[in-house]
Amino acid sequence: MGFLLPSLMAFSAGYQLNLQGLRQLAMGGGGTAVPWDAATIFYNPGGLSRLDNFQVYGGVMFINARAQYVNEETGISARTKKEIYPPFNVYAGGTIKGVKGLGLGVGIYTPFGSGVSWEDSWTGRHIIQNISLQVVFVQPTVSYKINEAVSIGAGYVYAFGNVKLQRAIPLQNMSGQDGQAELKGNAKGMGYNLGISLKASERLHFGISYRSRVDMRVKDGDANFTVPASVASTFPNTSFDATLPLPEVLSVGVGFKPLEHLTLQADFNLTGWKAYDSLSFNYGKAVNGTLRSSAPRLYKNRLASRIGAHYQATNSFAIMLGGAYDPSPIRDGYVSPDLPDANRIVLTGGFSYKPATKLTILAAIEYATSDRRDSHYDEAAFSGRYQTKGIVPGIGITYDF
Repeated sequence: MGFLLPSLMAFSAGYQLNLQGLRQLAMGGGGTAVPWDAATIFYNPGGLSRLDNFQVYGGVMFINARAQYVNEETGISARTKKEIYPPFNVYAGGTIKGVKGLGLGVGIYTPFGSGVSWEDSWTGRHIIQNISLQVVFVQPTVSYKINEAVSIGAGYVYAFGNVKLQRAIPLQNMSGQDGQAELKGNAKGMGYNLGISLKASERLHFGISYRSRVDMRVKDGDANFTVPASVASTFPNTSFDATLPLPEVLSVGVGFKPLEHLTLQADFNLTGWKAYDSLSFNYGKAVNGTLRSSAPRLYKNRLASRIGAHYQATNSFAIMLGGAYDPSPIRDGYVSPDLPDANRIVLTGGFSYKPATKLTILAAIEYATSDRRDSHYDEAAFSGRYQTKGIVPGIGITYDF
């Protein structure tokens, strides 16, 4: 029953997205130490009470990534289809007038998701043809500035989303067509986000944040099968339950102003991928003779490093640059075409422009490329070389009250 077990492809290592703020994206994806805007609700809730005012923020990114597969022994190659995935972020938060030290807000953002689509007839179709995942977090947040040096914050996370996958079944009908499996369902989960913002001086900032693990539970999903009539009773359409862990993340950041208009920052994100040790499905009716199927994943914890620079060229215009190294959590022997993951190098840039006193326009772009990874998927005895490249442009606005 291993052919029913999906993974999920995204644009950063594992199935995590690091696209929750445009200014932060443009600086390599880091934002733990410096509370640039209301996106600090995600990056470090402790920084929310350090904003000068209350702000509304909206942004959208457009993930355009493609993976390539090559088997040098057989000469077979394939590429994923051209598709665009649009994660978004909306925040409303900041300091409350008349209440000293208090910051309140709410964030709606997409920290996990994306997808991958191979051609229906490609050589790995019995492992995956296409898969998509969307996860949305809603995070009400409170922050309090204890003094000029220390502020703290916390947010409750309610998560919801959906997943859909399709793959071929190696059972042909009279016309020689493969059978098909389609699994889709809605999921939900809960978690929290904690942060401490430390202002050592006007030029030096530190930050620590912790985003908890969120278990996304699919209950009563739909499992539908198209197979030859002779085996239809073995593959009944039924329901399924499953749980996908969205891992915890511990982040430490530092921001430093060597010059009046220049800020440098660095982030280190330790992601608890070890939580994803297996993926199991429980079916309402027996499928191919079993009510439960499971496949090992055995991910390992990984540390991503991010650096960035912010230069305030004029009162209304700023330029940002950055980069990151994002290592893959997937061990050799577990790399499959539903998540053709490898260590990634990320380059970023962007700008902000204030056409009016309270209005800011943000734009950013990210380019990522993975190592060429020769790998073997033991579960399906499938091997080959993968490489993923992609680009993510994004645009957004903020309005200060």
